[in-house]
Amino acid sequence: MQSSATTSPPLSPAATRAAPAKLECRGVWKLFGAGAERYSVRDPNATDSGKLAAAGLVGAVRDVNLAVRDGEIFVIMGLSGSGKSTLVRCLSRLVEPTAGEILFNGENLLAAGDKRMIEIRRHSMGMVFQHFALLPHLSVLGNVAFPLEVQGMARAAREDRAREMIELVGLGGREGFFPRELSGGQQQRVGIARSLAVEPELWFLDEPFSALDPLIRQEMQDEFMRLQSVLKKTIVFITHDFDEAIRLADRIAIMKDGAVVQLGTPEDLVMNPATDYVAEFTKNVTRAKVVRVASVMEAATAAGEGTPTIAATATVSQAAGLFSDGVSTVTVLGAHGQPAGRLTRDAVVNVLMLG
Repeated sequence: MQSSATTSPPLSPAATRAAPAKLECRGVWKLFGAGAERYSVRDPNATDSGKLAAAGLVGAVRDVNLAVRDGEIFVIMGLSGSGKSTLVRCLSRLVEPTAGEILFNGENLLAAGDKRMIEIRRHSMGMVFQHFALLPHLSVLGNVAFPLEVQGMARAAREDRAREMIELVGLGGREGFFPRELSGGQQQRVGIARSLAVEPELWFLDEPFSALDPLIRQEMQDEFMRLQSVLKKTIVFITHDFDEAIRLADRIAIMKDGAVVQLGTPEDLVMNPATDYVAEFTKNVTRAKVVRVASVMEAATAAGEGTPTIAATATVSQAAGLFSDGVSTVTVLGAHGQPAGRLTRDAVVNVLMLG
């Protein structure tokens, strides 16, 4: 029997393009230093790093424009000090931007009062950080239920919801454990369950796995992808690890010195880096792991008789294993399972030779 593979990311590139924006960031700046709030960023001659430094200011976020689409995993990455964590804190207004607009479901968050922002964070945003920040005196159940208690939910209802989330992240049976009795990976799962308990529309994750050992980190990435396949959240994910970014992301924004230097799919960034900085990030990436089958397939409107099949959104690396036992052509399937093209052995070999 011929094998098949239909692995795909949470959103295909086509689906991502069609999805409406959940969160938009327009001309956002964050300056640090004395007098930052009085400094004008409207004058383009006053906003380069040299002039900011001369004014005693640091441009932690500089004129960022981006849109996070409904249901996608949007990764923001860069080296330490690039501004990625500051940008995400601006998006949730944990840090006040110096200038710009931030729209969540069309509402300008910078015009929202404190009471409204508290309501949005409590009911519509979930946050997971590198440091788990679990409450040591509360059990797993108590930690996960805590944000619902803050909302004023009745005890029985919040504990029922907390148990659902604990089960979802694979910690069923550990509801009575305390944080000190859990491994690092288990503690991070508790943090994830706690952030999901409020059923957020928008989920912020700031380097959530970077403090974990490599094996546990990979397990948590697998768990994250499993959760996303079930929940289909809109996610903003920060990392400095490009391998992690290309594994998880629908799209990636790469930051340097507070500015976004390139934004695109993992395939866009690897195959067409816009700057030397981006090229340095991507130079060691195996092309076959990011090039999608749709990019190298040939046109076809019917399935080849007896051929294996693979999703157009799968990577060439995922497809390569199908070309065994003399197989020379694989049928490519579209979003609804219809034949969308064919993938040849030669096309796969060409990508593999790119390294």
